[in-house]
Amino acid sequence: MENKTKNIGTETKHQIERRIEAIAWGLFFIWVGIAFLSNVGDGVGLLGVGIITLGAQAVRSYYNLKLESFWLIVGACFALGGIWEFIDPAVALVPILLIMAGAALLFSVLNKRLTKNK
Repeated sequence: MENKTKNIGTETKHQIERRIEAIAWGLFFIWVGIAFLSNVGDGVGLLGVGIITLGAQAVRSYYNLKLESFWLIVGACFALGGIWEFIDPAVALVPILLIMAGAALLFSVLNKRLTKNK
């Protein structure tokens, strides 16, 4: 696989990362403003934020930049929250996400301790 960062002219990886981040934040603020003005609802608003967040990570991947796992998780949660609003199930999403986040944190800490002690 060729390194796409070589084909971007004089921009360094850091400059590309900063540009991607600025574009994503700009799109985020524009989207939130549009969502508030047009009153599209929570589901559409959350889904849009999730798409923007995941899109920024897709662009990072395209340029062979390191994916940011935190923003992948945040983007997936926003997208899932938006879809959850459309489905409108009887179970609330927030408690499920909190339990999953807590379990993931505990697992990561315990996993690091176990591998460190070997």
